[in-house]
Amino acid sequence: MVHCFLTPVVLLLCPFKTSLLLLLLFGKDHNIIDHKTEKEKRERERERRGERERSQEKALMVVVPTLSVFILLNLATAAAADSPACNPTCGSLQLKYPFGTGPGCGSPIFQSYITCTFTNNQQLLLLTTHTGLYPITSISYSTQTITLTPPSMFNCTSMQPSLSNFGLDWASPFQLGPSTFILLSCQPPTSSLTLKPSGMPVCDPCYSHLCASIYTCPSVVGLGLPLFPPTNTCCVYSPGNLDAKGELDLHGLRCTFTSVVSLGDYPTDPVQWEYGVALKYSHGGLDSGIVDAKCKSCEMSDGVCGYRVDDHDQFVCVCKNGYNTSSDCLNNYTPDSKPLWGSGASDDLPVANWKIRSALVAGLMIMA
Repeated sequence: MVHCFLTPVVLLLCPFKTSLLLLLLFGKDHNIIDHKTEKEKRERERERRGERERSQEKALMVVVPTLSVFILLNLATAAAADSPACNPTCGSLQLKYPFGTGPGCGSPIFQSYITCTFTNNQQLLLLTTHTGLYPITSISYSTQTITLTPPSMFNCTSMQPSLSNFGLDWASPFQLGPSTFILLSCQPPTSSLTLKPSGMPVCDPCYSHLCASIYTCPSVVGLGLPLFPPTNTCCVYSPGNLDAKGELDLHGLRCTFTSVVSLGDYPTDPVQWEYGVALKYSHGGLDSGIVDAKCKSCEMSDGVCGYRVDDHDQFVCVCKNGYNTSSDCLNNYTPDSKPLWGSGASDDLPVANWKIRSALVAGLMIMA
């Protein structure tokens, strides 16, 4: 048997064992090198992948908010164009100058007294005074008259005691119109009723036939009166007037009341009467002839008349496409035209209706 040792001669005499030995000596180091190379490749790949993911995240941080703002602005634009800030109607009433549906709409003189609101799932135009809120049932622009239906007032089919006084603000552009106040369920005799402090009598005996007519209404029992009560508990307050506080002092008179705008074709049939309180209104200040002419042109172009909330002397025509202008909606793409969310009348116009708010919420949800 030949024993091989690590000598040059032995390496020549034992080639097989020599190859095996070399493989054992150097192959191990080669595998270690290959293993390290693969590990380094994987680490570099992992780093490159992490860098790509971080770059994508940075890009999304820029793109998503930008896209959200773009969508938000488009939704808000579409909503504003679909539902203008100033509406030409409130419920069944057609609104024209000087009436409006909110700040920046109509005349600034009327804005603090007239509001359009939802009540019991219906849209109502309301007059606000120091004594309460009164629904407006009709507007006559030719005679500059509005008709109210105070909640404390009754008619032939429904009668109940008046729980509050009726009043107007002296500083408002409204005053009593051609209405006939009828006082009922008073302490008899009504001939003794007087106005304080003047002491002038309240009742006009010339209209006593109206008391006889209204007392034929079966609903008088709602006032605690018998059917066909004596007429000395009723009188007609004509001409109607208000006291120094601008009120019809029902508490002081100890009466309840109704008001008749028209007797119609049946003066003896209270069921056919038109009930309500007629008020006259007047223009003033901003409401000059120039503004009236501009407003007529604005309304003819399907716009709504308004004013700049930061400058009440500046007329604004609010258009359905979301812009306002100083002239009319046929010329609303002039350099001074501004979108509803810009300056001018739009600063406080009620553009934040439910559609605009929906657009804002949608944009915020996308950005979140």
